[in-house]
Formats: sequence, structure tokens, C-alpha cells
Amino acid sequence: MNRTHPLASILCVLAGSVAPPLAAQEAMSPRASAEGCMAIASDPQRLACYDAALGYAAPTPQQADQAAREAAERLDSQRAQERAAALPADAGLGERARQRAGELFRNEDLAYARDDLATVANAGRGSLLASRWELAKDSKLGIFQMRAYKPVYLLPAFWTSNTNNQPHSPNPDNTVTQDEEVLDSVEAKYQISFKTKLAENLFGDNGDIWAGYTQSSRWQVYNAEISRPFRETNYEPEVMLLFRNSYSLFGWNGRMAGIGINHQSNGRSDPLSRSWNRAILTVGLDRENWAFVVRPWYRFKEDAEDDNNADIEDYVGRGDAMLVYNRNGYELSLTGRHSLRGGDRSHGSLQLDWGFPITNLLRGHVQVFDGYGESMIDYNHRATYVGVGFALLEWF
Repeated sequence: MNRTHPLASILCVLAGSVAPPLAAQEAMSPRASAEGCMAIASDPQRLACYDAALGYAAPTPQQADQAAREAAERLDSQRAQERAAALPADAGLGERARQRAGELFRNEDLAYARDDLATVANAGRGSLLASRWELAKDSKLGIFQMRAYKPVYLLPAFWTSNTNNQPHSPNPDNTVTQDEEVLDSVEAKYQISFKTKLAENLFGDNGDIWAGYTQSSRWQVYNAEISRPFRETNYEPEVMLLFRNSYSLFGWNGRMAGIGINHQSNGRSDPLSRSWNRAILTVGLDRENWAFVVRPWYRFKEDAEDDNNADIEDYVGRGDAMLVYNRNGYELSLTGRHSLRGGDRSHGSLQLDWGFPITNLLRGHVQVFDGYGESMIDYNHRATYVGVGFALLEWF
């Protein structure tokens, strides 16, 4: 019987998780033909394929924003004149002005208003966040289709400055009293992540519900002495309600805001069990090649005797912020977390990721982490980690 090496299995999983997005990208590349586009089932993806095949260039995000602002001004003007037309006869408004205001709302004018509403709903189309979360009206691809979420990568070399041989917690049931088996300082790490839309346009042409799943593993693949175990695997399912925004703040464009429920755990038994549940608020802005996402969260409390990690917020933090720069296939992201407390409760972390192209479908990936909580078992353990490997998908 043939046996598949575990590393090969992981690569197959990673490839399978991103095959649909990559296939769609290939279909929409400039090499696509109009005949080839006919095989695409998704209406928006088929339209994008035809655009690529025929050389149509969609408006830039800046152009979409400008068109949305102009359409919003026209709508505001129309609404003001509609209110004027509805004023009582003794309001001092001339009959001629009243007639002109009423004329704006004949059938043909209502059609223009509908076009303006659609233009407003397409603000920022093609921007980093609008594309990733299908925020613009004409970017929505429907429900129950797999999408990229967080980066998908394999780091064959993942080094730490300080192995955690005796994980501990305020709960005695979750404290290891004897050293774990001797761990190598170099292991492998991989992450898979995807999302799918469960509902679309719950409030007119806005408001989508997404479900996401992320799994990351640390594998002592080079440690033959203890049979190459998976040292730690974290599981993170979540559900999010996201809304499209359209505002400006210090030169940044507010693109989205939402609320979600998040569970994260390592699926292990005591004393190594770690888990928590959170409500997470998300606010996202972008500009040109930059994206900025802030996520404060609230942890749902547990009974003290059942809490595996009562002080996790003082180490992993009460919120995070991520800044991403993406240009010409190169991407740099910086993520910071902090406990938002002072003194002995002041802890946090910084993570830097750099992605760069190797081939059309394969990317190099470098990751540097310093602080607390690189994984759940290490939530209150400080160390520096450096990983080098490959990525199939980045943030954007």
C-alpha cells in the first residue's frame, strides 16, 4: 500500500484550499479568450473574464470614489428639492420653484436616481479591502463560494529563541508540573484559511454575513527523538456581519465595519487545553496600496474552574491593528496586539510578514514574531520566532 508523506499531504491541502481563487485569477488574466470565458459559471467572474479578454479597463478605485461622491451630491440635491416640493402652500415657496422641484421626480428622473444609488454603492470598487470582502455592489460574487481569507503558507523552517517546555496557566488544571519532552528550537509551521459568504445584501444593497475558518500548526518535523509530533495546532472558526462604508479620514477611505463572533482553541485535553471566545469589532480603511484594519474585542467570560487561560487578555491582548502595503506582487504586513493595560499587565506582540513572488503561482514568505501569544499554548510565553518558506496567498 502506498503511503503519502505528511508534508506532501499538507501541500495538497494548501493547494486545494486556494485552487478556486487561483483558477478564477487565471480565467480573468489577459491571456483569457472570450470563448474560454463561457465556461465560467459565476456571473461576476464571467464578466470580469470578458473584460480581460476584450481589453476593458475598469475604473480605478479613485475614479469610483470620485463618481460616488458626485452621485451622492446629486442625490442630496434631489432630496432637498423633493422636500421643498412637499412644503405646504403657505411656506413661501414660489409656484414655479415648486413645479420645477416636482419635475425632478418624474419616472425618467427616478431612473437617474437609481443609477446614482448604484454608483454610490460602487464606491472604492477595486480597492484592497473592497476586493477582498466584495464590498462594492458590482463586486459581489454570491453566497456559498470559497474565498481567500488570511494568508495561506508553509514555513519549513520556523525557529524560536525560547522553547516552552512547561506551559502554565493561573488554573492549576492547566499547568504542566513537569517539563515536556525536549523540543527542537526549529520546527515547521503552516496555515490554511478560507471564508465563504452565508448571506448577501441583508439591508438593501449592503450587509453581508461571512463565515471564516483558519487553522495553523507547529510541527516538530525534524525531532525524530520524540517521533516528530505536531506540537500545537490552533483552530479558529468565526462568523462576521460586515457593512460597506464610504467616508474619508485623514486621507484614508473608510471601507468597512462589522461585528463577529470568534472561537479559538487548540483542541487538547488538560493540562494543555487552551481556548477562548470573543466578540470582535472590525473597522477597515485603505488608500492606494495600503490597508489598515483595527479590531478591538471583548472576551466572553467563563467560570473560573473551567477557564483554561483566565489572563489571556493581559498577554494576547484586547485588540489588534494591522497595516498592509501591497504593490507589484510584493506585500509587507505589520500586526500589533496589546493588553491595553499598564504595569505588570502590559504585554503584547508584533508580527512582520513579507511576501514576494517566485513564480506566477508560488510566493516566498518570511515571518518574524516577537512577544506573547504566537500560539495558544504559548499565550503567556514570550519568545522571538523567525520563519522562512512559501505562500500561496497573502492578505491581498
